[in-house]
Amino acid sequence: MFFLSLAVVIGMARFCAVGARRLGQPAVVGEIVAGIALGSTLLSDSWGPWRETIPYDEVRPLLGALANVGLALFMFVIGYEMDRTFLRSNGRRALGVAVGSVLLPLVGGCLAAMLYAQEHGPSGGTGFVLFIGVAMSVTAFPVLARILADQGLNRSYIGRIAMGAAAMNDLIAWACLAVVAAFYSSAQSWRMTLVPVYLAAVVLVVRPLVARLLRGRKDGVKDSAGTMLVLVTGLMGTCAAAEWLGIHFIFGAFIFGAITPRESDENRLRVAVMDGLEKSAMQILLPIYFVVAGTRVDLAAFRASHIGSLLVMLFVAVATKMLGAYLGAWLSGMPRSDALPIAVLMNTRGLTEVVILTVGLQLGLIDSQFYSVLVVMAVLTTVMTGPLLGVLRRIEPMNTHAGPAGETVGEGAAPAGGKASGRRLTFGRPRR
Repeated sequence: MFFLSLAVVIGMARFCAVGARRLGQPAVVGEIVAGIALGSTLLSDSWGPWRETIPYDEVRPLLGALANVGLALFMFVIGYEMDRTFLRSNGRRALGVAVGSVLLPLVGGCLAAMLYAQEHGPSGGTGFVLFIGVAMSVTAFPVLARILADQGLNRSYIGRIAMGAAAMNDLIAWACLAVVAAFYSSAQSWRMTLVPVYLAAVVLVVRPLVARLLRGRKDGVKDSAGTMLVLVTGLMGTCAAAEWLGIHFIFGAFIFGAITPRESDENRLRVAVMDGLEKSAMQILLPIYFVVAGTRVDLAAFRASHIGSLLVMLFVAVATKMLGAYLGAWLSGMPRSDALPIAVLMNTRGLTEVVILTVGLQLGLIDSQFYSVLVVMAVLTTVMTGPLLGVLRRIEPMNTHAGPAGETVGEGAAPAGGKASGRRLTFGRPRR
């Protein structure tokens, strides 16, 4: 029955993703909703005949394994395509936005979590509080890129600053989550002391080795299978080492993507291999991950107290993230007309939030009830981004130029982080 379950999951994910996009929402919103719908209907205990036809509890581990492979490939692509040049040239303002959008939600999330630690913290109050603080500070880098493309802001100054800040934001959040996971995982504690050795080995040994292997495969696309073999083998090995150390495999996947060489003479790697990896992860395997994550949301168990918790966490998430990002942008010297839309964009959580929440559930840092509350919160904060940007556009014309508000970029001028091509700036392909 595995293949029948797989067909149901992929078909429902695709159907809901298309529906979400027609409503102006990212595909990930539809995929999570698909999981919630399946978990409450066809794959629930209350649907007896279907439960016998599709024994979801039996096939969940197999679907989870496929989903983890897709997540590893996706995190590798995210690490590989981080725009280092833009981060260097616009670092001060992007860093200001990132720090503000991490610190305030981190503090606000920890304070709000204290209200629920005793009831929903399986591993103890401290681990629960720290984890919720980290989870509230996240911005969904890939979902944000897709929203920017849909809104026509992906080549604007606002869009580029938001993307740079989101990349830094997620780096800080992943680092904080790694620390929390290390302290509260079940791995042997002595292995944690080897994490610096692991990082040094990835940078000093794995990176030169991968670069050397890839250099031997630049003479045409026909050897893309060999290049794929090198990358996938290195990716799985790095993920396995991360899990052995007691940190989640997503950190290994992200680090391996970040250290994979991306010099200009390796454009064939991006065209022939990276596109293939991205499509396999984004179109087939990753939707399975979000549907499986959505099936863990038990709406039937929602009580009045859970709705109250949802409203509290939603308010804290939106208020602290927007205020923190706005203050960070304003203190970095950005005008109000630029800082306000950036604050709205940084409130996008979606995909990355669900990944982090799933990690917390697997590590026992939160229970399934609070996991459901926070997944719904993540979906709502992502859904509201597009409409809020529309409201801002109607209130005040939004800066869609390549430079800050009040500045123009002349023909042939090279704005920070861009090429000398007028107002046309690129920072990468749009994502989900």
